[in-house]
Amino acid sequence: MPATLRDTPKSRALKLVRRQGIARARDLQAAGIPGEYLRRLVQEGALEQPARGQYRLASAQPSAGHTIAVAAGIIPKGVICLLSALRLHDLGTQTPHEVWMLIGAKAWAPVNPAVPLRLVRSRNLHEDVGVEERTIEGVKVRVTSPERTVVECFKHRNTIGLDVALEALRDLIRRRRGKTDELWRIAKVFRMQSVMRPYLEASA
Repeated sequence: MPATLRDTPKSRALKLVRRQGIARARDLQAAGIPGEYLRRLVQEGALEQPARGQYRLASAQPSAGHTIAVAAGIIPKGVICLLSALRLHDLGTQTPHEVWMLIGAKAWAPVNPAVPLRLVRSRNLHEDVGVEERTIEGVKVRVTSPERTVVECFKHRNTIGLDVALEALRDLIRRRRGKTDELWRIAKVFRMQSVMRPYLEASA
């Protein structure tokens, strides 16, 4: 019996990519679609590769978080932070053209990434403090929580600007209706209490 359109390798590939937004090569291969067939779909123009080992529909309109999803696929152990985390949490007015990502001090970094990256290296990522996980276009993305993002902004104020940190702080306090327990907890972990205290008191 001839294969129907529904169960062809091409239809399975397109269905999986359409559902996830961005599909990894190993996910597609697990669905019975070999790498050679994926290369053929790219050559035909049905799929495109935003980064190595990632596939999306060629006709798809990228979402607002598309570059972040691509970056997370390139460096799965990285954590979205600072200006990119502010954008994800809708804090402040920053619209970075790079994806800001926190990685280990000696972690591997791509030489020519598919999207512009701004890497922030740290000897201790504190992955158990204020790190959330969400899914964007089918890709698992780790991102600093709103509270940790604000604390990190003060920690890196000389790089991103104190005005950015203050704007984010005001937005967070407004959103949390003045509740700052979690913010203080994370500020203590990163030893930012003395730096942030006068601004928190002024915003109270």
